[in-house]
Amino acid sequence: MSEIVLYDYWRSSAAYRVRIALGLKGLAYRTVPIDLVKGDQAAEGYRARNPQGLVPALEIDGHFLTQSLAIIEYLDQTRAEPAVLPSDPARRALVMARALLIAADIHPLNNLRVLHYLRGPLGQDDAAVNAWYRHWILEGFAAIEAMAPDQGLLGGAAPDLSDLCLVPQMANARRFEVPLDPFPRLVRIDAALRELPAFAAAAPEAIKS
Repeated sequence: MSEIVLYDYWRSSAAYRVRIALGLKGLAYRTVPIDLVKGDQAAEGYRARNPQGLVPALEIDGHFLTQSLAIIEYLDQTRAEPAVLPSDPARRALVMARALLIAADIHPLNNLRVLHYLRGPLGQDDAAVNAWYRHWILEGFAAIEAMAPDQGLLGGAAPDLSDLCLVPQMANARRFEVPLDPFPRLVRIDAALRELPAFAAAAPEAIKS
């Protein structure tokens, strides 16, 4: 079997999701760091393979895959256990809805390139940018909190795709000092997930150290 290669940035929420998935599946991989702050994503060689110039990207089985949720779905279809997406269509749709609430509705609005655009061309100061960041997390978390169970993980007894999305977003929330008291279920679930080896090993502080 060919080597698995992850193009990664330690603080990227999207890459964090894929690192968790690889860990859950027990897959060894080599990391190629793409420093988003230094602009490595704009390098000609990387752009030639990934025209969007984002992370993560994953080389696996002779394929070069991009977009974190697409990568995780591929892993789930080719390395079935443990599954993070249910096979039942209705349950799968519910899991995808929770995951996309984070990955499509919260995260893109707070992506590094969006923050740079707010600070640069739009001339916003740090206070305004931080207020923007917190607003979208608070709005999204309110919805996920309402969807979260009183016990167990978002996925119930085992993590599902929405759990893989939640933990990186909770890390972002703590980094930007978003008040989390209104979200006791999310705080509880996040704490339980971060105790799991695959989640702990994928954390930014574990990657950076």
